[in-house]
Amino acid sequence: MTPIEEKFHGLGVDNAPGQEIRKDQDSAAALAIGAMVEGPAVDFSHGDVDEDAFAPTPGALDAFIEGYQRGGTQAYTEYRGNAEIRAMVAGRLGTFTGCPVAPENELIITPGTQSALFLAVMSLVTAGDRVAIVQPDYFANRKLVAFAGAEAVPITMDHLTTTEGAGLDLTALEAAFRSGVKTFLFSNPNNPAGVVYAPAEIAAVVRLANTHGVTVIVDQLYSRLLYAGQTYTHLRASGIDPGQVVTIMGPSKTESLSGFRLGVAFGAPHLIARMEKLQAIVSLRAPGYCQAVLRTWFAEGEGWMAHRIAQHQAIRDDLLDVFHAMEGARVRAPQAGSYLFPRLPPLTVPASAFVRLLRAQAGVTVTPGTEFSPCAADSIRLNFSQNQERARLGAARIALLVERYRRA
Repeated sequence: MTPIEEKFHGLGVDNAPGQEIRKDQDSAAALAIGAMVEGPAVDFSHGDVDEDAFAPTPGALDAFIEGYQRGGTQAYTEYRGNAEIRAMVAGRLGTFTGCPVAPENELIITPGTQSALFLAVMSLVTAGDRVAIVQPDYFANRKLVAFAGAEAVPITMDHLTTTEGAGLDLTALEAAFRSGVKTFLFSNPNNPAGVVYAPAEIAAVVRLANTHGVTVIVDQLYSRLLYAGQTYTHLRASGIDPGQVVTIMGPSKTESLSGFRLGVAFGAPHLIARMEKLQAIVSLRAPGYCQAVLRTWFAEGEGWMAHRIAQHQAIRDDLLDVFHAMEGARVRAPQAGSYLFPRLPPLTVPASAFVRLLRAQAGVTVTPGTEFSPCAADSIRLNFSQNQERARLGAARIALLVERYRRA
């Protein structure tokens, strides 16, 4: 394998959200056995934005049309995004996070939060660097680090046994920082487990980053969708050196606006400037007309977000009932977001094969745990931002297939 082939080999897309798992001999064998159920397919690999599940926020389409009607003035914005919209978004994000955001030099609008993550990593990391990442965490993190030619330094998150916070191994994080790591990348709430970092964990990250001069990229995509009784600590408002942090957010699964491909990164001006230069040669800007949809973000109307959270919490609890009743399975109730990350009981087939069998025999698509950590081969991730009835149906099918392949 040539160096360029090796570089792209690690960017497999077969199990990425929204991608169909490639058909192979395991799937063929599964079809030969025969499907175990009839009825609609259930896709837990990404969220549902249809009218029967979670429609986009009120006014989103009208805002998009208004942007379209503005013509070239909206289509060809600054690379950082429309100045008026940046000012509006910066004000709302400053209020939400508890720390002001300067729209002129501390914020950039990107084509989705995935793009914001790419730009942030590539603005900080170069070949030979060492980057601390959490395991398990968002599937793209370690792939981006590897693509940059850097070394990922894994920091364990023991989310299943801890009762407070995410269970981050702070001793290992400090050791990584002492060893020369200069970038730390993590999501909060965590994707895939849905756990929220405790205030003490965030305070420790701040203390360690400030002491060792480490820059932190924090993905806070699901920080609006917090379940009953859950509090949240914003890293950027917790005393971290403002020149050492970039926060990523955007209207996505929570607001059912992922199709508009909008993201926002805000933080250290010198890093935002680098991200702008990189965006200028990758995509020029976030889709111009779509930027106008940001006018609806944080402006959904009284009670809208509370209702959406309650809907997700009801589905979450339905799925938890299924996995809690599954002998040998382990799962922690998500504190935020729309992801469930159960650990399956011992099976007679590898978990990678089980994921393919699940799709072929039960019509259910999930994301294998190895996308989020090489140590999570016995886990699967479910995005439960779905029609509630279909979500219950999908979970019941998973339980049936587990029994079919359970190790005696």
